[in-house]
Amino acid sequence: MAYKKVKALMERSKVRVAIYVRVSTLYQVDKDSLPMQKKDLIAYASLLLNTDDYVIFEDAGYSGKNTDRPKFQEMMSQIRQGVFTHLLVWKIDRISRNLLDFASMYNELKELGVIFVSKNEQFDTSTAMGEAMLKIILVFAELERNMTSERVTATMISRANNGLWNGGRVPYGYNYDIQTGEFSFNEPEKSVVEMMHNLYEEHRSLICVARILNERQLFSRAGNQWSATTLLIILRNVFYCGDYQYNRLKEGNRQKKKDKSEWITVQDHHPAMISREQKEHVIAILDSQAEQYKIHQRKHESKHVHVFGGLMYCNACKKPMNSSPGNVTRDGWKYSKYSCSTRRKSPAACGCPTISDPIVGEFVFNYILNMLNAQRGFAEISSPEELQRRLLYGDTFIQVKGIEPDGLNDLYSVLASGKISGDVYGKGVKIKKDEKKQHSELSRLRKEKQKIERALERLTNLYLYSDDAMSEKEYIIEKEKLIENLEGINERIGMENPDTWNQSVSDEIFVQRASEFIISQNLSGRNYVNYKRLASSVDADVLKTFLRGIIDSISIMDGRICSIVFKNGLSHSFIYR
Repeated sequence: MAYKKVKALMERSKVRVAIYVRVSTLYQVDKDSLPMQKKDLIAYASLLLNTDDYVIFEDAGYSGKNTDRPKFQEMMSQIRQGVFTHLLVWKIDRISRNLLDFASMYNELKELGVIFVSKNEQFDTSTAMGEAMLKIILVFAELERNMTSERVTATMISRANNGLWNGGRVPYGYNYDIQTGEFSFNEPEKSVVEMMHNLYEEHRSLICVARILNERQLFSRAGNQWSATTLLIILRNVFYCGDYQYNRLKEGNRQKKKDKSEWITVQDHHPAMISREQKEHVIAILDSQAEQYKIHQRKHESKHVHVFGGLMYCNACKKPMNSSPGNVTRDGWKYSKYSCSTRRKSPAACGCPTISDPIVGEFVFNYILNMLNAQRGFAEISSPEELQRRLLYGDTFIQVKGIEPDGLNDLYSVLASGKISGDVYGKGVKIKKDEKKQHSELSRLRKEKQKIERALERLTNLYLYSDDAMSEKEYIIEKEKLIENLEGINERIGMENPDTWNQSVSDEIFVQRASEFIISQNLSGRNYVNYKRLASSVDADVLKTFLRGIIDSISIMDGRICSIVFKNGLSHSFIYR
C-alpha cells in the first residue's frame, strides 16, 4: 500500500476527481435526483477543488445495503491504480448505509493517499476537522460491531442456561434428534467410549489406549485412528456423565479456556453413559499425569527449539511428523527427534522409523550449501548432469544415486536464465508450479486452515451486519461446523505439539534472520557444513526461521530424506542406491 501511495503521489500533476452518484430506486432515477447530484458535484469540484478533471461513476437503481455495485467497484479499481486524487460524493450514505463498509473503504483510501469529500456533510479529509469527524464515525462503527457481537454472545449464553444446545459436533457415542432436541446413545460408539475409560484407568497412558483401540480396528466416527489428543478430549468431557457445558473456550483462540466462573454447566441435561464416579476418577488421573509432566518440564527449564519442526512429513502415509526432544550428547548438545504421527498411534499402520536432527540437518544444510556453490560457479556448469554432480558433492550424499529429472531441470533452467535476484532457493526465484502435481500434505492442510478461518470471519460478518441476515439457529449451526472442521485441521497438522506450527514470519524478519545466519556462518567458499557444530554455534531460533522462510516441506521415507520442496516452487526428489 505504501508503495502505491508514493507512486500515486509522484504521478499526479494535478487534482483528478472521481465523482460517485447513486440512487436506490428507478423512481428516483426518473426524477431529478441523479441529474441534481451530478450538477452540484461538478460545480463543487470546479469551485472548491479547483479542477474540471473528473470522471462520473453512476449506479442507478442499486441499494446502499452493501458495496456490491458495478460502477462503484469499477471506480475503486481505478482508485487502486492511482488514477484519482479525490473521491467526491453527495452524502456518505451514497457509498453505503453500512458503517462498516464505509469504514473499510475509507481506511483503504487513506492508505492510498486519496482524499474523501462529502459535499452535504462537509467532510473533507484533507482538513483536520473532516478527518476528526470521520474518526468519530469509525468509533461508532466499532461500537456498533462490538455491541452486536455482545448481544449474540448473550443470546447464546441465555440458551445454554436454559438447557438448549447451541449446536456443533455431536459428541462421539451420541445421536441427536433435531426435531425433538434430544440426545440418545449410539450403541456401537457407546461401547468404545466405555472401553476408553476402562482402558485408561487400567493403563494410565493415552498413547497406550490409542494403540489398543487402533489395533482392534475401533476407529473414530470419521474412520480416523485415535490419537492422544482426541482421547484426551473425550476422557475430560463431562458430557459423557450427562452434563452440558458451554462458554468454556475463548473466542478467537479455541485452545485456551475461560475462567471457570464464566462456564455454564447444566447437570443431568441428557442420558449419561459414564458414571460421575468413574469420570471424576479418570479426570483425577489425567490431572495427576499432567502435574507430573509439568514437574518433569520444570527440571528441564531451558527452552528446546525443534529446528525442523513443522516441516517434516512421512512420505509413506502423508502425515506430519511429531517433534520431540532427543538425548543430550556428552558435550551438552540436545537434538530433536521426528516421528511419524501415524506410527505413534499404531506401529503396524506405518513403518517409517524415527529420524533425528543430525541426519536431517547434515543433509539439508549441505544441500543448500551445494545449491549456493552451484549458483556461484554456474559458468563452469554445462549440463544438468554436471549440475547434479555439484548438488550431490560430499560424503553426505554418498548413498544418493541421483535427483529426479523434473526438479533438476527446473533448477538448471533457472540458473541458465541468469534472471535470479538473490539466492537460488529464495524468493527471487519463481518456479511455475504444475497444477497437476499435488502439493505436500502440510501445504494443503495449511491452506485449508486459512480457508476455514476466512469462512468463519465471513460467516460472522454476514450474520451481524447483512440486511438479509441468516437466523440465529442457522448461524450457530454453521459456525460450530466450521469450528469443528478447524479443530480437525489443527489436529492433523500437529497442534498436539505446540512447537509444531508457528506463525509465518514477515519478509523483513526473514531477510534479517537469514542474513544473520549467512553472515555468522560465512558460507561463501565453504565445501562442507558440520551440522552439529553449526547448531551449537548459531541460535536455534535463527536456524528455524531461516529454514521456514525458504522450505515448504521435507519428506521422509525409510529414515532418509526423499524430497525437499522449497517455497519458491523448486522441488527436488532424491533417488537412492
